[in-house]
Amino acid sequence: MNLFLFLDRDSPVHSLDPRTKIFLLLGSFVAAVLFFQPGPLFALLLVLLVYGAMGRALQNLRRIWLLLLSIAIVSIMSWSVFARGATPVFWRVTWEGFLYGLGAAIKIDSMIIAGLIFLSTTKTEEIVLGLIRLRVPYQAAFAFSLAIRMVPTIIGTAVTVTEAQRSRGLDLESGGPLARLRKHIPLLVPIFLDTLRNTDQLAKALESRGFGARRERTSYLEIGFHAADGLALALGALILAIFVAIRFTG
Repeated sequence: MNLFLFLDRDSPVHSLDPRTKIFLLLGSFVAAVLFFQPGPLFALLLVLLVYGAMGRALQNLRRIWLLLLSIAIVSIMSWSVFARGATPVFWRVTWEGFLYGLGAAIKIDSMIIAGLIFLSTTKTEEIVLGLIRLRVPYQAAFAFSLAIRMVPTIIGTAVTVTEAQRSRGLDLESGGPLARLRKHIPLLVPIFLDTLRNTDQLAKALESRGFGARRERTSYLEIGFHAADGLALALGALILAIFVAIRFTG
């Protein structure tokens, strides 16, 4: 099972400089936080889907569709009930609260999709080198890349432990939700211990190889801005300017 999000594809987005994709990611976040109305946020979502289609990265949406749907349902239901509004629909649900919840759902899902496209089209090594070229300290860039790598590792450990316990007769499917949750709690112990063991081995490996001994580092991977990066940044800046103009001109 492939637990990593990166998709090795030949696409215009994959060929962009990682710094360009970092700026586009930050720009999408800025555009998302500007609005609470569903209309502009839905337009932003369409832009992101087009961007993801160009990068052939929408395949990964199937891996997180349940998360996106859950966030949308919880956001719409909670804001519809608890947000104040002047147009009642039924019970405590108001039309203004529903629109606010819909906007919040699209906002959160759009930011998740933007991050998913970034991770699906950018290698971890490229992310680290891009951050270093942006004057981010190497230790911070390495910690960020390590966090990206550790999530699939922990998930893989959880899957391995779960399958091992199932092969030994552990029934995780019977009973109600609380009963199944209680059955999963003992699985956290081996997962936690294996994560600590891997972390300790990683720390020893870094120390034995002189991590942080030299301030200047060389890289086998080379990156650089090209004409496509300038075009992508100009287009991204134009789209962001349109969203900013819509936000502040009404």
